[in-house]
Amino acid sequence: MENCLSARKSAELMLVSARIRRSALEMVYRATSGHIGGSFSICELLTALYFNEMSVDPDQPRDPDRDRLVLSKGHCTPALYSVLAERGYFPAQLLETFRDIDSDLSGHAEMKHVKGVDMSTGSLGQGFSAAVGMALAGKLDNKDYRVYAIMGDGEIQEGQIWEAAMAAGNYGLNNLCAIVDNNDIQIDGRISEIMSPYPIDEKFKAFGFNVLTCNGHDMESICGAFFNARKCKDKPSVIIAKTVKGKGVSFMEDTNEWHGNDPNTEQYLAAAKELDEAIAIAEKEVKLYE
Repeated sequence: MENCLSARKSAELMLVSARIRRSALEMVYRATSGHIGGSFSICELLTALYFNEMSVDPDQPRDPDRDRLVLSKGHCTPALYSVLAERGYFPAQLLETFRDIDSDLSGHAEMKHVKGVDMSTGSLGQGFSAAVGMALAGKLDNKDYRVYAIMGDGEIQEGQIWEAAMAAGNYGLNNLCAIVDNNDIQIDGRISEIMSPYPIDEKFKAFGFNVLTCNGHDMESICGAFFNARKCKDKPSVIIAKTVKGKGVSFMEDTNEWHGNDPNTEQYLAAAKELDEAIAIAEKEVKLYE
């Protein structure tokens, strides 16, 4: 994998992802609801996309030439809303209204109400089809924008995912980059024990994809994968990102218990302590390059 980040940039991105993870915890705790495990597993991926990879402008969220992200695993909005606020699409104070009855920040992503959300999602399996449609439209309109879609590894058990993959391969959508959040956990347990999608790489390869892998919590690995996806000019790409469900909080990691649970006060304080320590470490790392 090509190294396309400086050490300083990597450290800065890791600090952003640490802040996003902390913000997501705050949102779920306050709302006493939300999908925390799968949100934590994609914090670095979202940070790399919005702060390094994608061509976007928070002041022009509907720019027809912007790159697009479809969060196909649309229940993981604590991470998505956090990164959008950090990127400047809306004030961070709005995160305090997450899942309130009169708030625009609902539990699933809604494009009509939240700046920066490119597709309303939530029903698993459907978002990737929308991303394929966006990429195909870009080709037909001779546009240069790229489309990214984040899917869960449990989500790819849905048949619609593979119909969309077949279409993407058929049309040679080299402007499409799928990302599989491969944390190996779905709501009821290990994906390999419930309905195994493995080998994920060989399946996408059979549908005509350029298959890449990365460590989904390492910025150099993630950004290197995105760089190599851009270099592919004749087919769509998929990045299989190896991640940890609940990443960043020791008692939440690698278990389905925290797929959709919210922490009680004792758990929140313990989690906040770990995440605050991670932020402090990331801040020290950044200062080394100042």
